[in-house]
Amino acid sequence: MILYCVRHGESTFNVEGRLQGQSNEPRLSPLGLKHAQALLAALGQLEIDAIYSSPLARARETAQPLADALRLPIEYDDRLKEIDIGVFQGTLAAELSDRFPEEAARWRSQDPDYRIPGGESRRDLMQRAEAAFEAIHAAGHAQVAVVAHGGVLAAALKALIGVPAERNPFMLYNGSISMIEWTSQIKLMTLNQIDHLRAADCALATRTGDLA
Repeated sequence: MILYCVRHGESTFNVEGRLQGQSNEPRLSPLGLKHAQALLAALGQLEIDAIYSSPLARARETAQPLADALRLPIEYDDRLKEIDIGVFQGTLAAELSDRFPEEAARWRSQDPDYRIPGGESRRDLMQRAEAAFEAIHAAGHAQVAVVAHGGVLAAALKALIGVPAERNPFMLYNGSISMIEWTSQIKLMTLNQIDHLRAADCALATRTGDLA
């Protein structure tokens, strides 16, 4: 199985620098819509036989052009949603430390078991992301596009290739593609690929962390 792991295009909250978590409010920005079209150009000619997506609007809007072109249904999985950031949701990143000084410091300590009040921990996210990918693998497709969020995709990659929960080495651009080959073992073939965005003359959105 080949999995093309796609981070959604730039959202309106990404533009504002606002933490979105599992909010369904942000939609794709004008640049995000261009990212979705660039992803279509990159993946639309491949023999993809299934598309899985987070049900949040910014992921749905990224997946839809590809689904339309390939005439495939989108399989939505709640486990592909972004991390639940509880009380942080909707806060401007620049204001996080002022509004939640203790909680923000705990989160930035990289403690994998710290749960944001009302939300999840990084380890929680890894566990559900891994479960989602295990289910996709068990479905037996040959080539799959998985459209989700920076945090949940990074968590899935960590879980699948054995990166410890306390380490956070991945940062993914909006509209990026990371490719996994999953046969008898798991191989990370590409990470944070953005050539298709440059080819489409798309600007790169500012990279955001694992709350987006």
